[in-house]
Amino acid sequence: MNISIAQIEDKLCQLLCADIKVTAKNGKLARVETPFFFADGDPYQIYIKEMPGGVLRLTDMGHTMMHLSYENDIDKFREGTRGNILSQVKAETTAEENNGEFYIDTPLENLGYNIFRLGQALTKINDLTFLNRARAESTFYEDLKEQLKKIIPEEKIITDYYYEEMENAKDYPIDYRIEGKQLPLFVFGIPNRDKARLTTIILERLLRSQANYDSLLIFSDQSTIPRSDLARLSNVGGEMIASLDAESDFSRKLLRKAARN
Repeated sequence: MNISIAQIEDKLCQLLCADIKVTAKNGKLARVETPFFFADGDPYQIYIKEMPGGVLRLTDMGHTMMHLSYENDIDKFREGTRGNILSQVKAETTAEENNGEFYIDTPLENLGYNIFRLGQALTKINDLTFLNRARAESTFYEDLKEQLKKIIPEEKIITDYYYEEMENAKDYPIDYRIEGKQLPLFVFGIPNRDKARLTTIILERLLRSQANYDSLLIFSDQSTIPRSDLARLSNVGGEMIASLDAESDFSRKLLRKAARN
């Protein structure tokens, strides 16, 4: 390299120092301004709190969870796949949590390092709202089951149901069977194109077997399903719900068909 390592280190130190500012709040508390921001542009809230024994506590004072709660059900961050990811984030970054407050205790000499460790933790926690495709699909079924349980008593929901009168029934699982007002209601969750195609095959087999049922098809995001696959599915399926976010549509269509008593 033509530029010396010392020059690079010096320039990085200048830039990082310019982005980190500390403002006193009271006798034992100071706010740290960092280059970390939420997706909406609000900065992370990181504070330094003086603890007994010369220990410094870097803490978000509970602000991160409060900020995310404006547009998310943060209780879900502690359940299923999201809960596992949150536990992994805390383990990887050594961040502790107390009633929604995330913090790292540190000696003065490791303060800079741990500011970035806490920033990394808060970023990964924020990313729970933007799970990658594989994780989003795994949490879709958790969220779908949770939505069903809010409307229908859990004991009336049969998961991974098989229509035994169909040949090779075990090859064609139905996500949920719910007792209907007139007919059994078969509910299918559809997070992606592959599941849309599989659901089409299952519904076609049910029709061939002359099964008597209603169906409800619930998408993670209907707009991501190719039109040709959606057309084939609509030919054999019942009512559709475009997204789990359409909660009123979900409740209305489910209650129209399902027996609650």
